[in-house]
Amino acid sequence: MGKRDYYEVLGLARNASAEEIKKAYRKLARQYHPDVNPDDKTSEDKFKEVKEAFDVLSDSNRRSQYDQFGHAAEEGANGFGGYGAGFGQNGFGGFEDIFDTFFGGGGRGRRSAGPQRGNDLRYDMEITLENAAFGWETKITIPRVEQCDTCEGSGAKSGSDVVTCQQCGGTGQQQVVRNTAFGRFVSVKTCEACAGEGKQIKEPCPACKGAGRLQRERTIEIKIPPGVDTGSKLRVSGEGEAGLRNGPPGDLYVVLHVRPHKVFKREGDDIIVEMPVSFAQATLGTEMEVPTLDGKARIKVPEGTQPGTFFRLRGKGIPHLRGYGRGDQHVKVTVNIPRKLTGKQKELIREYAKLSGEEVLPVDKGIIDKMKDALGGK
Repeated sequence: MGKRDYYEVLGLARNASAEEIKKAYRKLARQYHPDVNPDDKTSEDKFKEVKEAFDVLSDSNRRSQYDQFGHAAEEGANGFGGYGAGFGQNGFGGFEDIFDTFFGGGGRGRRSAGPQRGNDLRYDMEITLENAAFGWETKITIPRVEQCDTCEGSGAKSGSDVVTCQQCGGTGQQQVVRNTAFGRFVSVKTCEACAGEGKQIKEPCPACKGAGRLQRERTIEIKIPPGVDTGSKLRVSGEGEAGLRNGPPGDLYVVLHVRPHKVFKREGDDIIVEMPVSFAQATLGTEMEVPTLDGKARIKVPEGTQPGTFFRLRGKGIPHLRGYGRGDQHVKVTVNIPRKLTGKQKELIREYAKLSGEEVLPVDKGIIDKMKDALGGK
C-alpha cells in the first residue's frame, strides 16, 4: 500500500505555513504518542506516519522537493527517523522537548514536595460606630490548624521513627521505564509509598496521628485603627493555619462590619444627625444641645430656619483612616408641627394668620355651641 500524501496526513492545505505544520504535528503527535497509547500498534503506526510527514514538510528544502516530485523525492532515504534529522532537528528540539510539550516536563523529573505555606483565614467581626471612629482593642477566638507540639510537625512518635522511603530512596518520585520502537521512554510520577514526601513514619505521633498538625482554638488580640468602615480588612501576619513540612503559616484577615447607629448616620468620614425643633423655635430661633461622637455640643438655630437646613460642626466626624484630621458632623433640622393645640394656642395662631393675610379653615364649633345654635342662641 502506497504512502499517503504528507499534507493529508497532517490535515493541511498545500500552502500551509511552517507554524501551521508545527501546530498540526504537535496535536497529532500528542494524540498518537506511544506513551499515551501503550501497546497500541495502530497508534504507533500513525505516530510514525505523522512524524515522517512532519520531518519532510518542516524542512524547506525537502518540502520543495516533495512538492515537485512527491514521494519519489524521498526514495533512498532511511525511512522513519532516518532522514538525518531525527527528533533533534527541524526546529522542534530533542526527545525531551517533545516529552515536555506533551507531559508537562515529566521526562526531566521534578523536585520532591518541599515546605508549603499554610492557608489564610478569614474572620468577620461586627463593631459599633464608636469602635470604628476611635479604634478598639479586643480579643477573638478562632479555630485553626496548628503544628503539633508533641512531634513538632514531623508526624512521628520520635525522631528515630522517620526513615527514608525505601521505594523512592528519598526522592519522592518513581521512574517508569517503557521500551518502544522509538527507544526507551522514562516518565516520572509521585511515589505512592510516601506520597512524594521522600520519608516514611514507622510509628505515628499519638497526638496528631501522624498528620503533624492539629485543629485548635486560639485567642488573638486585634487592634482596630480609628477610621475603619464596613468592608475594611485587617491583616494579622502569621496568624493563619500552620504550613506543611515546616512551611510558614498563613495570615489572618479580619473583615469588619459596622452596625447601624440609632442616632448617627455615616457618609464617608462625615456624620449626619437629625434634630427636631418646634415651630416656634424654627421661627424665632433658639440654642440647643446636639449629640456628637465626642459628647454634647451646642448649636445656634437662627430665626426663620427652614426644615431640612443643615448646620456643620467641623472636625466632629470620623477620623481619616489614612491621613490626619477628621470629617465633619452635619446637623439636619426637622420642624415638628404640633398635632393638638389648646383653644388659646389656636386663637393666637389664627391671629397670626390674620395679620399675615393667610387663609385658614373656619373655627370648628364644639358640641355646646352647636346646641345653642339649634335652640336659637339661648
